[in-house]
Amino acid sequence: MKVFLLHRDHDFEVKPALYDDVLRAMVTGHPHTISGLRRNLARAEEKDPAPPTSDDVLTQDLELHTLWNAMAAGDEFLFEMARRALLSSLTDPDAIVYRQRVLADCLEQPELVRELYALAMEALDSERRAGGGVWHSDRPGTILHRSVRVLQLHVDVLKRLRQVADEHAEKFRSEGFTRFFAMLREELSDEYLQTVDQHLRELQFKRGVLQSAQLGKGNKGTHDIVRRPHERHWTERLPFANRSSSFTFTIPPRDEGGFRALEDIRDKGINLVANAVAQSADHVKSFFSMLRLELAFYLGCVNLRDRLELMDEPTCFPEPLAAGEVALAARDVYDVCLTLHLDERAVGNTVDANGKQLVMITGANQGGKSTFLRSIGVAHLMMQSGMFVGARSFRAGVRTGVFTHYKREEDATMRSGKLDEELRRMSDIADEIGPDAMLLCNESFASTNEREGSEIARQVVRAMLDRRIRVFFVTHMYDLAHGFHAQQLDAALFLRAERRPDGRRTFKVVAGEPLPTSYGEDSYRRIFGASDGVRRQVS
Repeated sequence: MKVFLLHRDHDFEVKPALYDDVLRAMVTGHPHTISGLRRNLARAEEKDPAPPTSDDVLTQDLELHTLWNAMAAGDEFLFEMARRALLSSLTDPDAIVYRQRVLADCLEQPELVRELYALAMEALDSERRAGGGVWHSDRPGTILHRSVRVLQLHVDVLKRLRQVADEHAEKFRSEGFTRFFAMLREELSDEYLQTVDQHLRELQFKRGVLQSAQLGKGNKGTHDIVRRPHERHWTERLPFANRSSSFTFTIPPRDEGGFRALEDIRDKGINLVANAVAQSADHVKSFFSMLRLELAFYLGCVNLRDRLELMDEPTCFPEPLAAGEVALAARDVYDVCLTLHLDERAVGNTVDANGKQLVMITGANQGGKSTFLRSIGVAHLMMQSGMFVGARSFRAGVRTGVFTHYKREEDATMRSGKLDEELRRMSDIADEIGPDAMLLCNESFASTNEREGSEIARQVVRAMLDRRIRVFFVTHMYDLAHGFHAQQLDAALFLRAERRPDGRRTFKVVAGEPLPTSYGEDSYRRIFGASDGVRRQVS
C-alpha cells in the first residue's frame, strides 16, 4: 500500500539534513523522541557550532520560523514536516499542481483530514499498546506474539480507514485522494480483511504448535516447519471418540531445563513464521508512518489557512510556470511571515516583472523594500512546495533554488570585517547557485563606501544574469541602481518605495527610476521632531 499524496508516483523523501535524527524519529512516529533529539542537537551545537547551511541562511533572512510555527500550531512533528517540505522545493509545475489539488481537498474537508491523521497516529501507537517492554527480546516466540498483537491493532485501524473511504471518498476530487481511496477499497476488501483476521487468530496457537522436523546428524532436528493444525470433526471432540495413536511425553513442573529445551524446539519451528509476521507488521507500520508524514504537511497548511482567514488576509493557488520562463505577475502579494506578527493586515504589492531578469528596488528608508523582497521569496517557496501563497493572484516561473544575501550585523568575534564576511557569503552562494535560480539581495555590499560597494555589486549582478539567475536587489546605492538604469536594459525592472510629498510611507513599491536620495531628513524629523526651519537646513 502506498500513500502518494505528496507525489504522484513516489513517497516523500526525508532527505538528510542537520536534523537527520529528528527526521528519522518522525518516520518512526515517536513525537516524544523528537523533543529529546532537538535538545541534544542544541547542546551539541553550543559546544561545536556547525557552519550555517544555505537553508539556515534562507530561514533566517526570510524569517521562515514564523511561518512554520503558524503551520505547526504547537506540534513539533508538524513543524519539522513543514520545514522539510518548504525547503525541498518542487521544480516540476505538474508536480506542484498535483499537490495543490490535494491541498484544495484538504482545505475543503479539514475535519476528515484530521480524522485520517488521528487514525495514522493511533496505528503508530500500536507498539506501545502491544507492550513495549517485551519487544527487546529476540526470541521468535516473543517476536511472533507481539507482531500478531500489533497487526491486530493495525487491522482494526485499517478497517476504520476503509470505512472512511466508503463513506467520504466522493467528497474528494483530486487525483491524489481519488487514487488513495480507490487503493483502500481495492486492497482492503471485506474478504481480504476477514482472511487476515482468520490468519491472526491461527497465529496465536491457542491449541498449541504443530510442527514437523527431519532428523539430521546426531539425531538433531533440522528443517523445522510449522504446520497448520488439522480441523477436527465435532465427533472427534467427544470423550469416547477413537483417537489416533501418538507418542507423548510430559515435562515435570520443576524441570526448567526441559522447558527451555522445549521452548528452543518451538522457537526453531516458528522462526520463519515470526520473521514473516514481523515483516508484515513493519510493512503496515511504514504505510501509517508515511500517511502521517504526508498528511502532516497538509494539516500544517490547514492551520496556516485558518490563521490567515482570521486576519482576513487573501490567499490563492499560484500558477507555476516552467523554470526557463522569466515570469512573475502578482497582485496584492504580501509578506505572510510579517502579517502573522501584526494585529492588522499587511500591505500588499502588485508587480509585473514578466521578462525581467533583474528587479532593482530603491527608495526611502522604512518604505517597505525589505518586506516586499521577503514577500517574493516566501511566495516562491510556498508555491514550489505546493501551497497557496499570500496574494490575490500569483504567477511565476519556478526557480531551481532560492538564495538570499542580506546585510548582517558587525561580527562580534572580530575575526573579519563586514565586507570580508559579505564577500565570503557571496562566494558560498556562487559555489551552490545554478541557472534558473533566484537571488535576493538586501543592502548587499553597503558595508564599504558607495563607489567600491557599487562596483562589487555590479560585477556580481552581471555574473548572475549571465548565468540566467533572476536577481532581486534592494539597495540605497544610487551609483549602482542608476548605472543599471542608464543602460536601459529590457530585462530590468526598477521599483521604488512609495513616499508621499509629506514624507508619509505607503509601504508599497511602484515602478520608478532610482533617485539620488533616501530622504534622510525624514528619519531626522521622526527621531528629533525638527521644526520646518531645521528640516529645510537638513534637506
